[in-house]
Amino acid sequence: MLHGRAGEQAHIDRILAQARTGQSGTLVLRGPAGIGKSALLDYAAGRAEGMRVLRGAGVESEATLPFAALHLLLRPGLDRIHALPAAQADALSGALGLGDIAPESRFLVGLATLSLLAEVAGDGSLLCLIDDAQWFDQASMDALVFAARRLEAEGVAMIFAARAGLGAAGLPELRLRGLDDAAAAALLPADLAPQVRERLIEESDGNPLALIELPAALTAEQRAGRLSPVGAMPVAERVQEAFQAQIAALPEPARAALLIAAADGTGELQTLVDAGASLHGLEAAERSRLIEIRGTVVGFRHPLIRAVAYQSAPVTLRLAVHRALADALTRSAAANAADRRAWHLAAATLGPDEDVARELEQTAERARTRGGHAAIAAAYERAAELAADPVRRSGRLAAAALAASDAGLIGRAAALADSATPDTDDPDMIAALIQVRAHREFELGTPHAAGRIILDNVHRVAVHSVERATWLLVEAIRCSWFAGDGRLAEEAAASLHALPEIGSPLISGALGLTRLLSGDIGGGITSMGAAGDGDALAGLGVPGRTFAASLCLPLGRPDLCEEITGGVVADCRNSGMIGWLAFALEDHGLAQGLLCRYGEATVSLNAGLRLATDLGHEHRVSHLTCVLAWVLAHQGDVGECRAKAEEGVARADGRGLAPAAVIGRWALGLLELGLGRPAAALEQLEAISPTGIAVLSAADQVEAAIRSGRPERAKEPLARYLAWARHVGQPSSDAIAQRCRALVGEGETHFAHAVHLHEEGAQPYEQARTQLAYGEWLRRARRRADARAQLRGALEIFDRLGAKLWAERARAELRATGDVPAAPREAGDPLSVLTAQERHIVRLAADGASNRDIAAQLFLSPRTVGYHLYKAFPKLGITSRAQLAAIANRSG
Repeated sequence: MLHGRAGEQAHIDRILAQARTGQSGTLVLRGPAGIGKSALLDYAAGRAEGMRVLRGAGVESEATLPFAALHLLLRPGLDRIHALPAAQADALSGALGLGDIAPESRFLVGLATLSLLAEVAGDGSLLCLIDDAQWFDQASMDALVFAARRLEAEGVAMIFAARAGLGAAGLPELRLRGLDDAAAAALLPADLAPQVRERLIEESDGNPLALIELPAALTAEQRAGRLSPVGAMPVAERVQEAFQAQIAALPEPARAALLIAAADGTGELQTLVDAGASLHGLEAAERSRLIEIRGTVVGFRHPLIRAVAYQSAPVTLRLAVHRALADALTRSAAANAADRRAWHLAAATLGPDEDVARELEQTAERARTRGGHAAIAAAYERAAELAADPVRRSGRLAAAALAASDAGLIGRAAALADSATPDTDDPDMIAALIQVRAHREFELGTPHAAGRIILDNVHRVAVHSVERATWLLVEAIRCSWFAGDGRLAEEAAASLHALPEIGSPLISGALGLTRLLSGDIGGGITSMGAAGDGDALAGLGVPGRTFAASLCLPLGRPDLCEEITGGVVADCRNSGMIGWLAFALEDHGLAQGLLCRYGEATVSLNAGLRLATDLGHEHRVSHLTCVLAWVLAHQGDVGECRAKAEEGVARADGRGLAPAAVIGRWALGLLELGLGRPAAALEQLEAISPTGIAVLSAADQVEAAIRSGRPERAKEPLARYLAWARHVGQPSSDAIAQRCRALVGEGETHFAHAVHLHEEGAQPYEQARTQLAYGEWLRRARRRADARAQLRGALEIFDRLGAKLWAERARAELRATGDVPAAPREAGDPLSVLTAQERHIVRLAADGASNRDIAAQLFLSPRTVGYHLYKAFPKLGITSRAQLAAIANRSG
């Protein structure tokens, strides 16, 4: 029976009830040792009648073994792994050591975990209990948190119990406090003297474990109140002293067995016996209620007992026990025996030992085949500590730093890189250390500082490897672009010119970015022109194609950017390169927005934002937030656009992210234009630095200046946009340039020419903006019939695109001509009743994709996809999947 936890029990009951109706839920129980987290998990398990239950607990000694905890948790459900899509099944099998194919990404393992939980739930419900989550290995925790954040309609309840330090941002939490006096009193024995009861309640701070264990450690005199029962010390120390007293009272064989079990941590009875634990000693410890023996598994009744058993032993005994366990594991047939042996040898080693270091290196490489980047980092870091040779030590630290960076542990990666000696001639090691330090600065500092790190150190690479130095300098230019720092870019470009050419269009593309930052629009566009060429893209990997796609935007080719990033997104999803997926989704969403596919853009950007948040890529979060605000500005979502734009701009300004700030302020300027407030729009648009990607917003700045009665402030952005449009030579940009010339009063011919050019372009939103401006001009010229033709065309496009603010302006203009505008065409769009997520799923289903295919693309479970289709069908007035294609075609 639980005392004083009625609120927490009710919360758990609600989650279980929801799971039984098909709605998933998660909960993180946080609190110090002994506060009752495990008891609440036991309560949940007891209330899970009719549900399948998976339960796992973290073990501190296995925190360096990748996916060890996930394997123990999922083991009862692994018979369903064959039901997963092939790529997911292979990834999860490889991660858990059940297959030969190494997972390409920890996030693909996370998606497979989500799918497997849904499979195990089946048509019913599933309760997944994770105890001592703070001791789960990082790879397992990544997979479980990834799955937990995406649970929707699988009927899965997932409850974590953890102390401080668990990274589970975004999951709902309950922080457990101490029990109130009444509940605390109910846990104390009845034979305690009143003053002893009061003192224990006061000193325990309501910690249930302290309330249970401390009375057992009291002498008869203390229980009667004749001596002070406790001293003034923290609860954890008092509880540890109580356990220490129980351990000290045991016979020596029992204490030795407890120490061996504590040092091992896995509880394998055979391994403990092989290492010297006697069965009589284990039985004595079990009689004292310190451990439990179930079959061939030994478990501590509470994690603090294990900690006390280990920490209270002399260091000489601890070292000897680790050596004994290493010897025992030499004879073990367990799959992870070699890794556990290496770590026990490392724990038993005080000074440099190259043999043990090599075993840890082998452990790291085995972890690499399973995608356990955090485990790779830990093994290489410990191997470095055991190295006597400083060069070998630095090489291992560099490997640890790269693995930590891949695991998203940016701060730790930088610390490891800083620990490596600079005295090395290995270009691979030098380049790796530079990359890690620059990445850390880019994500946690500023892009300017990241570029500076590369430029200050690249000469050490250049003397050994021209190719590596070249790509580092290209990265420095990209950092300069993100910082909006032309001088830094020019310094990197000068160093690049000083190196022998290696012949890549990406290098000329980077040099083009430098010229754009300096204001040389023509030179920049010319230099970047070859980057989007099909032959140039052949043979490039995901990073190269992602960079090439980003160059297509200042080239005025959103269509080509969308095509390239579409391929990159597919490749990333198929191969599990999730880190690059967040980058690709940003440019993919921006390109879709420029092509006026706002629903698809919103889905892409939201998916990228969730991934960037999961990865801890703060800079990418800023960029995606600003681009999402820009899309919302086109749709006229005033509140959400303004909130996201202001948030994104504040983050971008704080980190020196120039392109993100440009897009965020552009979003605010567009929003104000749509609201009919040109002066406010001009204020936002003029706050944008006029170099780099800012040229894309110059046309809106021209319109804001003209409409606010400040034509003199349209001169500079007009010249800048005309120069850019002339060099990119695209129909849409040429049409917008003609519209700008018409707005500044250069004559009706430019309006007519702009309308004609838009027919060849692929940006209907800009076409409608031109027709609206032309219609307004015609109405003021009292040519009402001609005005109506343009305004009706504009209104039809705005309604179709869902650009609500601009559609209302077109309606108002039409009414001013004496026309009665039609009802919004969106009302006739059968898919307009759906959410963005439902709309995207319906379109994929209409194209013939199965629920599993859709789930893999959108990082959802198949049951959640089915749930969204289940909600969409009645909204669309259909009853079968076969009817979707016709509905989607009518939607256009």
